[in-house]
This record gives sequence, structure tokens and C-alpha cells, in this order.
Amino acid sequence: MTDKNRVIIFDTTLRDGEQSPGFSMNLKEKLDMAHQLARLGVDVIEAGFPITSQGDFDSVSRIAAEVRGPVICGLARAIEKDIVRAGEALLEAPRKRIHTFIATSKVHVEKKLRMTREQVIQSAHDAVKLARTFTDDVEFSCEDAGRTDWDYIVDVLTAAIEAGATTLNIPDTVGYTVPEQFGGCIAHVIRKTPGIDKCIVSVHCHNDLGFATANSLAGVKNGARQIECTINGIGERAGNTSLEEAVMMLKVRKDYFGVETGIKTEEIYRTSRLLSRITGVKVQPNKAIVGGNAFAHEAGIHQDGIMKERTTYEIMRPEDVGWTGESMVMGKHSGRAALAKRLASLGFALGKEEIERAYERFKDLCDKKKDIYDEDLIAIVEDEVLQTKPMWSLEDMEVDARMKKQPMVRVRVRCADGQIREATSTEGDGQVDGLYRALESIVNHEVRLLDYAIESVTSGKDALGRVKVRMKVDGREVRGIGVATDVIVASAQAWLSALNRYLLMSELEKQNGTTRPEQI
Repeated sequence: MTDKNRVIIFDTTLRDGEQSPGFSMNLKEKLDMAHQLARLGVDVIEAGFPITSQGDFDSVSRIAAEVRGPVICGLARAIEKDIVRAGEALLEAPRKRIHTFIATSKVHVEKKLRMTREQVIQSAHDAVKLARTFTDDVEFSCEDAGRTDWDYIVDVLTAAIEAGATTLNIPDTVGYTVPEQFGGCIAHVIRKTPGIDKCIVSVHCHNDLGFATANSLAGVKNGARQIECTINGIGERAGNTSLEEAVMMLKVRKDYFGVETGIKTEEIYRTSRLLSRITGVKVQPNKAIVGGNAFAHEAGIHQDGIMKERTTYEIMRPEDVGWTGESMVMGKHSGRAALAKRLASLGFALGKEEIERAYERFKDLCDKKKDIYDEDLIAIVEDEVLQTKPMWSLEDMEVDARMKKQPMVRVRVRCADGQIREATSTEGDGQVDGLYRALESIVNHEVRLLDYAIESVTSGKDALGRVKVRMKVDGREVRGIGVATDVIVASAQAWLSALNRYLLMSELEKQNGTTRPEQI
């Protein structure tokens, strides 16, 4: 049993968050994210759903073996093979939890499970009992509890408690409830369920109607002591409860909630930006706590108040969440040590070889730009260091583009086998289209571009351009990022980056003996 004044933070970024379209991560990215979540101070990391694929099993296993501090959790349906697989994946974790679940709402029981209510209760009991053979820390969830009769939730949870569950989760799986209703459900369950005083009551809310964080906090106000949440609020459909919003609400309004968490809040901004860099999905500017405008003040009356006293318009300090608002300028006279120190402050834990690669790219950029800003450094690391091992790389390219004339693009690439290939395109709607047509003619894969986005990393005519692509290679969706002062070069790098991701995952699948089609 935990301290009644302490709320456990259960992070499911790597499981529920990673399931959402566009947010899939490879093994290295999941490990990097898990280590940062540990630095952030989350209590539990739900590392994945081991039964779904060999890749998910491997991710949970590696995180269990390497990440220390938080409890490492694996998800499992109330099915024997799921629970056994989760237990195997968590074998090396010093602190482990199996999270098992079964649906309880009328529509799920009758239409999806096609079971009786009594059978669901028995399945819940048996699943928890089996999970207890692998670990003493077992969490049980009533899927779609938000649309389940409250008294039936009590019946199911009673069976789970009798079987040995230590955490009881009440999820609003489809974001259906409103705060008063959801808080009432938590209060009812705590009041009516025998033996629940020996367990932690948890909440897991989705944001379909925009109430995820509000519902979770209503749960805490009514006795829940675990919040299941994700960084930046990512997750299925409209997302999950946002970790940064829930944690900072409990901190800023401790006078109202009377509880606290173990989160190192100064790591919040860094964690948010790491997730954004890994997934290639930017945080919206007006996002609470971590958005670019969260601590910006443009209105004259606000600026006047801020200059006189920050608390006139700021209820928390930017530094409380690790946001300084500063961008250090570096230049050609900055050395390796200064670069390494600055990259560390930006949240990059890089080895000696990675620092050296970043420094070489930094020097090249200094020849093209007078001032190098934090955003430039982040872009360098994203492109040069954190990308997958190069299999195909850009050697040279030539573009001839004129108004009222089809562009000519000639490109030379180094292939995975070390050979140089060249192609020319005189077709296409523009330079990028022509470039991609030329690249497609070189590779022996079916490639279809799904999305192309370009943005300026910093301001000014010498700014770096960041290109992000999403494309299908042989039917599998992959993404890539390219960064350069020339956006056409960045476009080529992004395309090749996506191809390399596809090839790397295909290679790993062959090694693991699995061919499950997943996003990368």
C-alpha cells in the first residue's frame, strides 16, 4: 500500500502511446525513451504488449534488462498465452509488473467477447491468479469501465482482489465520461469493493472528448492513487491523459488536491522534446506545459505585468519544467567540449564517437552559417547521430530548374553494397518530385510517398531546412528526416533515411525470424 498523499505515475508512452499512427518506434528509440522516463522519475513504465510481435517482446525484454528505477510492466489480455509471454519478457527486471485486462461493458461483453458476465468475472480471477505466479505485482483493468455498470465493476474487481491483484485500474477506454461522472465511479468502487483498501486504485483516461486529464484528476480527488498517462498526451485516437498536464496540476494546485508525485519536473520539457524528435511529430505551439507558446507573452498588458512581477501571468516558472527559453549561440571557435556540454544540456546522452560525428557536422555547418543555435544543434544530432545506420547515402546531386520547363535532376547515391548508382529524371511537377522519381528508379523496391513536410529550423536566409517524409516501401509505412541548408538536399536525405529504416527493420526481422508487418 502506498502513501495516501502520493500519486503513482504510470507511463504508457511506449505501449498505448506507441500504438497510435505515426508514433511507432524502433528498439533503440524505445530504449532511449525508457532511460529518459527513468530520469524523469516515473514510477512505472509500461514497456509494451509482448504477445503482439517478436519486436514488442524484444523491446520489453531489453528495457527490463537495462532500465533501472521504475517498475517495468508488460500488458496482457486475460488469456494464458499473453500472460506467460509477458512473464517471459519481464524475466530480467528487478521490479516487474504484469498488467492484465478484460472488457466489462455490455457492448464489449456481448459483441466482442461473446461471453456471459459470469464468464468475464471468472476470466479476470484466473488471469490474475496466473499472473501472480510470475510476480507479486499484478495490475488488473476493466476495459471500457467508463461505459460499465458500476456495481458490475465492483463484482469484477472483487474477483481480481481475491486472486491477488495489487493495483485495480478503472479505464475510460473510449473517453466517454465527464469528470463528475468519472469521479463518482471511482468513489463508488472504493466505497463498495471489499478488500480494496489493500490495493492501489488507478485511472486510465482517453481524450476523445477532451476530458482525459480532467477525468484522471477527478479520479485522484475521489481516492485514486495512480494515473496512467503518456508524454505529450499521445495515444490511440485523440490520445491519453497528458503526463505533464496531470503532474503540473498536482504540483501547482497542491492546495486543492493535497497530493504529490515523485516526478522530477525539470526533466519534463526534455522528455517531451525527446519524444518529438524520435517520432518526428511536433508538439503543437499552444500545448499546455510543453508547447512553444506555453511561456510566451505577446499582449502588451501581459508583457508589462510580467516585467513587473512574473506571477501576474505565470502560475509556474518555466524552469520548473526544464524550459529556459534560451538559445545559446555557438560558432566556428567553439570546441568539442563546449559542443558536448551544450548537447548534454539539450538532453542528448552521446558517446565519444557520436560526439565526434556531431562535431564534424557542426564544423561543416559553421562554414555555411555565422551563428549556430540550439535548434541547429538538435537538427544536426537528429540527422547525423540518431538516424539509423546508413545503408544508402547521398553522394552528389545536380538540379536544373527553370520556369515553364520540366526540371532536370541527376542524383548519385552510394548503395548498401558500397556501389555508386546514378539516375537522371526530366519528369515531375517540380524539383522534389523529379528527385524522388530519380531515386525510385535506382532502388529495387516499390516506394510510394505518403506525406512530405518542410520547415525552417531557425530564422534567417541561412537557416537549416528540416524535411520529414512518410512513405510506403514494399507496403510498409516508414518515416525519415533530412536536415541541410539546401532543402533539396534535405529532401534526398529524408527519402534515403526512410529507406534505410525499412531495410534495417527487414534485417532485424530476418535475424529474429519474424515477418510481422509493423510501422517503423
